[in-house]
Amino acid sequence: MLVAAAVCPCPPLLVPAVAQGAAPELAAARAACTDALGVLAAARPDLLVVVGPAERSGRGPHPESARGSFRGFGVDLDVRLGLDRGEGTGEGTGTGAPERALPPSLAVGAWLLERTGWSDCPVEGLGVGEPLAPERCVAAGRDLAARSARVALLVMGDGSACRSLKAPGYLDERAEPFDAAAARALGAADVQALTSLDAEMAYALKVSGRAPWQVLAGAAQGAGLAGTLLYDEAPYGVGYFVAAWS
Repeated sequence: MLVAAAVCPCPPLLVPAVAQGAAPELAAARAACTDALGVLAAARPDLLVVVGPAERSGRGPHPESARGSFRGFGVDLDVRLGLDRGEGTGEGTGTGAPERALPPSLAVGAWLLERTGWSDCPVEGLGVGEPLAPERCVAAGRDLAARSARVALLVMGDGSACRSLKAPGYLDERAEPFDAAAARALGAADVQALTSLDAEMAYALKVSGRAPWQVLAGAAQGAGLAGTLLYDEAPYGVGYFVAAWS
């Protein structure tokens, strides 16, 4: 059963070493993420799953101790999910097989967990593809919630990338209303509103968080969680939200 969730944005710029001179611009977002992770820890889960958007190579489950890197962003920084509990040549998997690298969104999630010293319970990852239909996202969330008696989710994803003329997707007048609706749903832990987010509109507005948020909605069905919106801004023309559910 889902006992808590934290929703965080996933730009690599959230990592100060990647942001370099721009690091102060996201200081408030980092602080809000720390607060949201505190809510996860207070819930005392026995399993934490980090859910985030992923390209094809990063989709699907990632085991505890799976590694990621920010070398592709010019920074010699590696991260891993949770503790290295495994042995052998499988990089902590215990299988002897090489593991896949974490997609960037899960690498940012792993960095947040390392930054806050997470050691409360095992940590796994799930990379979700942008094309995944809402009903399949919801079903995946239900499966996650059923995995253990006390499941928590760290859900990574951004809002629209079309909030300004300099945004990655240029300015689109539909972006701000979409983000406002998403922020309300995340802040209110409104499962139905999240489930109802338009997948085609989200794709057009370059919303990376739509599918992960709908996985959260599926996991939270019947859990009776309340939400708090901790951060809602659009630096660089991209909607970033931080929310905590408990």
